[in-house]
Amino acid sequence: MRIAVPNKGRLHEPTLSLLERAGLHVEETADRQLYADTVDPDVSILFARAADIPEYVRDGAADVGITGLDQAAESGGVADDPNTAVDGDLVDLLDLGYGSCRLVLAAPEDGAIEHVDGLAGGTIATEFPNITRDYLDRVGVDADVVTVTGATELTPHVDMADAIVDITSTGTTLKVNRLAVIDDVLDSSVRLFAHPDVAAADKVTQVLTAFESVLAADGRRYLMMNVPKSRLDQVKDVIPGLGGPTVMNVEADETGTETVAVHAVVEERDVFATISELKTVGASGILVTEIERLVA
Repeated sequence: MRIAVPNKGRLHEPTLSLLERAGLHVEETADRQLYADTVDPDVSILFARAADIPEYVRDGAADVGITGLDQAAESGGVADDPNTAVDGDLVDLLDLGYGSCRLVLAAPEDGAIEHVDGLAGGTIATEFPNITRDYLDRVGVDADVVTVTGATELTPHVDMADAIVDITSTGTTLKVNRLAVIDDVLDSSVRLFAHPDVAAADKVTQVLTAFESVLAADGRRYLMMNVPKSRLDQVKDVIPGLGGPTVMNVEADETGTETVAVHAVVEERDVFATISELKTVGASGILVTEIERLVA
């Protein structure tokens, strides 16, 4: 199986990190390489421009690809289920939780356009003409779409367009260029996409499960502690665990006190307060560790 991943830019390192955490170490050997092996002999990596990855998957050059939803939607259709996919669709298997951004419709902040309806008969400049046309169809506005390949924010100020559709993360660039957001067009993040013909294949499912286990572990910690058996119910009330703690018997200490070992997965944000409460109800030997992967 071949996975297409971004070859450079802001998505490259987070994607390689995800692969590493999922157990698919990439054997990179040189700059500008096109292919790489992984520790799994059945999985290889294809390095490509983020914008080209959807086409590689559609054409079968890669079985799955990791890139932004904006890139996939611009290049063609996206389906949530292989059974509902039509010709040319990619299947959106999983939101990988990074690379978040928005495609927005924006116009000069001191201009007359304050709503998308005001663009009827006007012109919109964008690097995402297909997404923009789909958006205009959804809102029922007839406007011309002009494709540009850079400096989109300048086009309303040089009379090339009345508004733009562009990516924003913080909104700073829009403010600097005196543009105000009129409407949200698309919320995007990095996703795992598959060709419909292989979306349910065993190896694709294995990779999907590996990624899901990494994401499930994010923001969670593993707690281990010793607890007097007589205090077990109180400890269970304290632990905001994932499905309840695991309890194991421990040899009685020299005082004859019956003790159990309690293990639980908790949200990282709860660890500080939880440890204090556990000490109060009698837990001891509390150990907190990170979780690399968590398979539900």
